[in-house]
Amino acid sequence: MKRKFSYLLKQHIGSPSKPIVQKGDKVLRGQLIAEAPKDQLGANVFSSISGEVEEVTEQQIRIIADEIQSKEYVKLTSDAPLDLIRESGLVGLGGAGFPTYAKLQKPFTGEGTVIVNAAECEPILDHNMRRIDTEADKLIKGLKIVMEAVKANKGIIAIKNIHTEEIERLKTGINESNIAVATLPNMYPMGEERAIVREVLGTLLEVDQLPMAANAIVINAETVFKIREAVEDKKPLIEKDMTVAGKLQGKLLQVMLDMPLGMLIGDVFKEAGGIGLEYGEIVMGGPFTGKRVSLEDPIIKTTGGLIATEEFWKGPEKIGLLVCACGGNKERLEQIAASMGSKVVGIEYCKQAKELKNGTRKCENPGKCPGQVQKVLKLKKDGAQALLISNCTDCSNTVMSCAPQLKLPVYHCTDGPLRAVNMKLVRRIKE
Repeated sequence: MKRKFSYLLKQHIGSPSKPIVQKGDKVLRGQLIAEAPKDQLGANVFSSISGEVEEVTEQQIRIIADEIQSKEYVKLTSDAPLDLIRESGLVGLGGAGFPTYAKLQKPFTGEGTVIVNAAECEPILDHNMRRIDTEADKLIKGLKIVMEAVKANKGIIAIKNIHTEEIERLKTGINESNIAVATLPNMYPMGEERAIVREVLGTLLEVDQLPMAANAIVINAETVFKIREAVEDKKPLIEKDMTVAGKLQGKLLQVMLDMPLGMLIGDVFKEAGGIGLEYGEIVMGGPFTGKRVSLEDPIIKTTGGLIATEEFWKGPEKIGLLVCACGGNKERLEQIAASMGSKVVGIEYCKQAKELKNGTRKCENPGKCPGQVQKVLKLKKDGAQALLISNCTDCSNTVMSCAPQLKLPVYHCTDGPLRAVNMKLVRRIKE
């Protein structure tokens, strides 16, 4: 049976893309099928396969793939690097989905630093390290392209200190005096851009400040790889690296490179050997910030992981939620609590989780927690028989310093994914 691919028109921050194909059209791999609206923030969408358009709606374009696929693709037509990046449809591939051309269109007027976020922050995810391990030279080339585009005088690749082999490959491939590698501590959330700026440049930004306030641009490692593809190979964004893990029939954790965008999640799992009938949920993204999806949903530009989680633990009758700006939000914790069969009797936020004007929250100092005793006591007073938390490494340490003494069992939003791959749960972390 021919596979179906689905291309969402809203895979990024900004306005939805506008279809330029219709039902019955034949398309080629790399062909533009939806374009960013004129004079609006957005991104082009390209077909990752050759086939026939089956359906066009306000939300998506569905294409039936030809049985035989060519490795060739329709090349981009622009010439200048920034024009190629814009045409390619590239967005932040680490999860944010902000159109890359918009991030790079304002050059530095003085000294400026481009920081490559190679933290691979979330547990389980490993595809960025695999790509660096095999193609470190291409990451460095991509960084040079970005530095030239924004007139930066310095480039830094930020990577966790545990990745010793990848660090060595990067250092070996760097021949420029203005490019260096900076190591990060192995804790969550070291991939948050303000945490990276703090660790690399020594500047703690306010919750509403962007890295540009520290004369810096932070850009995800996979995005940098794809920038090189767009500029040097004139290749549109049609493929995605990802980690597929969890309740698989084969290996519990698999890195899958160059997966075609629009592929249905169920088909991705089939390529990974299939999943069993008994699992808790399918998470797109990482254990901390991933979202629940279905097997019929497609992979999109920001898909970094697909995890078939362990079945949910049976929770207590009454549970309290402690929400951290670095992990699952209130709605995500409520969703997990419902799957555990628990009634939410109280909701508290980490004292550093400051609410922004758009309703989202950011941590005042990511990864450095002042303590959670007051919040835990409040949830106990509300009648909670246990806690469900989404806290970072350091916050989880502080929760575990008091909750057990109050006879409050602790569950974490990452439990299902981590249990599915036999990884240590996020509780009290000892250095």
